[in-house]
This record gives sequence, structure tokens and C-alpha cells, in this order.
Amino acid sequence: MLEHRLLEYFIAVAEELHFTRAAERLGITQPTLSHQIRLLEQELGTPLFQRTGKKNYLTQAGEILLEHARRAVYELEQAKRQIKQLSGLQQGHLRIGCSGNHLLESKLISFHRQYPGIGLTVLELATEETYNGLMHNQLDLGVVFLPLQDEQIVTKPLYDEELVLVVSDRHPFARMAEVPVGHLTELPLVLFPPKFYVRQLFDASCAEGGVVLKPIMELSTMESQVHMVRHQAGGTVLPSSYAQTLIGTDLGSGVAVVPLSEPTPRKKVGLVYRKSTSLDFALQAFIEHLTA
Repeated sequence: MLEHRLLEYFIAVAEELHFTRAAERLGITQPTLSHQIRLLEQELGTPLFQRTGKKNYLTQAGEILLEHARRAVYELEQAKRQIKQLSGLQQGHLRIGCSGNHLLESKLISFHRQYPGIGLTVLELATEETYNGLMHNQLDLGVVFLPLQDEQIVTKPLYDEELVLVVSDRHPFARMAEVPVGHLTELPLVLFPPKFYVRQLFDASCAEGGVVLKPIMELSTMESQVHMVRHQAGGTVLPSSYAQTLIGTDLGSGVAVVPLSEPTPRKKVGLVYRKSTSLDFALQAFIEHLTA
């Protein structure tokens, strides 16, 4: 019978395909990890990794084991959740992927006040990264832009999010009540890279209007985009819920938030989790808090 610890070691190496990085992730030494993987290969009687040049690859046996190992670790975590639930204790720890922490900030504060014994780890991730985290048992819940269509995922809509323009308060657009998307061809733009859903939503809206926009810069955080706007490098397009948090802050000084005219790029924000996830007290409480 394979030890749970060995499966976790194997999964780390299989996901990193690099023994040193996997060892750092696990908090053990690289020689110790290599030794444990050799023990696992000896127990199974077959190599799990092959090395070509400087790269590691999973063998066919490794691919098979990875699928089953992830399932086994996931089921064990679910069993732990249900056992803890029997105790009725209002404690636990939730791992949450979020398409922008601003989507959750007020809810996090009120949830912590109500359930101080429940720990929260919130990671700002692209929607695809949150989905992968759920499927690989690295996250318990996600708050993302919908739709996220997968028969293994439960989705619960929370609210509509729309995109707005953020420009320097010295720019002529700052004095407009709203700005048509087509007018943005006159403005250098600092946007998210294409993997981010906000960028995909904006690009789709431009395409529908026959507008072609090429950003002068692509940055992966909203804060860095706003910094560029403050230094008059151009404008950016951000979720309204985040842009409104800039008002009255140091980061928001020198910038203006301007609505985009109809049809405004708009999408639903919702929470997502795996159907097979055991809804223990902590997770159920957080879901109810978000949807209240």
C-alpha cells in the first residue's frame, strides 16, 4: 500500500517536473525527495520519470499514477473535512482563488469577524488558474468571472461586474460623462495580458464593435496599471468594483474613473467549487456568507 506522503511527493515532482523546485515546495531537501521517488519506483517496479537533456518527463506509468494519486489525495482531504465536521467546531482553513482580491475584501472582513477560528488563504489568480487549482485539490473555492463551464464544477452567480476606463485626471476623457469604446483608439492603453479574463472580456467587446486596440504595455496587476496611468503613460480598463476602491486613496490620486458607454463590457462574478467537494462547516459558512 502506497503511503500518503509518497503520493504527495510524487504529485509535487509531477507538477513541477523539477526535483529542486518540488523539494522547495515540499520543504525537504532535494536528495531526500529523489530518494523517496526511487523508493516509490521500486515499490511499483517501474520508472515514473524519464530525463531528456535537462528536462524531466512523466513516463506512461507516471501519467497513470498522477491521475490516481490526485484522486486519492483529494478523497483523503474530503474524509478529513467530514470527520472534522462531526466535531461541530467552527474552525478550519479555506484556500480561495480570486480574480482580484477587491472582489472579496469587504466579505473577508465581515466573515473573519463572524468566524475568527476559520483561517483563509486568498490567492489572486486568473480564472484558468483558479480552475486548475480546484481540479488539482490546491483550492477549495474560487471567485471568478463566469461562465466557467465544466460538469465537475458548481457555479453560483454573485453579481454583475462592468469594466470602466481609468485615465489621468488631466486627460480630456476625464471630463466626459462616458467614453465610447471606439474612442480608446486615441489613447495609449496599459492592459492585462491576454490570459486574464478581464482582458478577454474587453477584447471581445472591442471585436463586437469592430474596434482594434493594441496596448502599449501589458501588466499583470491592477495596481501596476494604475501606477502607469498616474504617470500619464496611458489609460487602462479595469473592473468597476476595483476602480471605485481607488477613490480617496493615495493610489487613486491623480486618476479619474470614467464609465464606458453602452454596450458596456459586463460579466457576472460568481463562486465556483468542485461538485465532489465535501461542504464542511467552514466551506458551507463561507459560501452562505458570500451569497447572503
